[in-house]
Amino acid sequence: MTNYREILRLKYLGFNNTQIAQSVNCSRTTVVNVIHLAEENGLQYPLSEQVSDKALFEILYPAVSSKQTYKMPDYDYVYNELKRDGVTRDLLWRVYVEECHRNGELPYQSTQFNKLYNDYLHKKNATMHLDHKPGEIMQVDWAGDTAQILDTDTGESIKVYIFVATLPYSGYSYVEGFFSMNQECWVSAHVNALKYFGGAPKIIQCDNLKTGVVKHGKDEIELNRAYQELAEHYNTAIIPARVRAPKDKAFVEGTVKMHLGPVHEIPPPFCPAVLFSITPLFMVNFPPLEEILTAPPFNLVELLIIVLLLLFYVLT
Repeated sequence: MTNYREILRLKYLGFNNTQIAQSVNCSRTTVVNVIHLAEENGLQYPLSEQVSDKALFEILYPAVSSKQTYKMPDYDYVYNELKRDGVTRDLLWRVYVEECHRNGELPYQSTQFNKLYNDYLHKKNATMHLDHKPGEIMQVDWAGDTAQILDTDTGESIKVYIFVATLPYSGYSYVEGFFSMNQECWVSAHVNALKYFGGAPKIIQCDNLKTGVVKHGKDEIELNRAYQELAEHYNTAIIPARVRAPKDKAFVEGTVKMHLGPVHEIPPPFCPAVLFSITPLFMVNFPPLEEILTAPPFNLVELLIIVLLLLFYVLT
């Protein structure tokens, strides 16, 4: 069931209809209809505590049901449109849904839409181009590799889990280690990252781990309660990546692979052979990370000069 209360909350915070649709996992048309119906019925956020989710639904939509057949998408059109720059499956699905609503027809959900398109393509793959704006999104995840510290009393090796937050537009990242990946550490990591960046983005994009997302179905996204409260506190929206779609948060994945790598392979003098507490790992890891991420990029002239110098060195 669509989270109508969350739609009204995000609209109250100033998010546009497309961003709200992505956060609540519904079509943009649904968002527009809910906002329009709320205005017609005099509903404004914050809602009264007496208005339950069921009551809100009954106010917005009277109990009307009708049996309809699904409208088959025009996949010839979809195939040709996907050849154009900037056009994605998700965009075409939303256009298809809006067209169905205008014509009073029943659209397929995105999962079935994509499945039917995959059948049409006979297992032909497609990629998605993502554009980002400054300060719009923060992507977060736990790194796949863990660090190890040595307990000086028992000699036991203890795992340290690496939290990574990345701003896709700039590639600027925050890294912190924890002894657990539980709810408290997950929320604390977000708070520390936002403090480090000096502000909150419009959108936080995470993976579908249980400390963040309770349920991610084709019709509904349910966030962990503490995670939802964090979003409300910072006036931001949380949009989980699609299930088994790591490219949705490719920038934080890239930070983990390119800049952190397996933690145990960080060479001296940046990382000592044995760590005895969680602090020194990140005291030594932050400077190299920031040097990489804040270094100015080469321009074409500088790159050409470097190549010519290397060729001269090799030939002589």
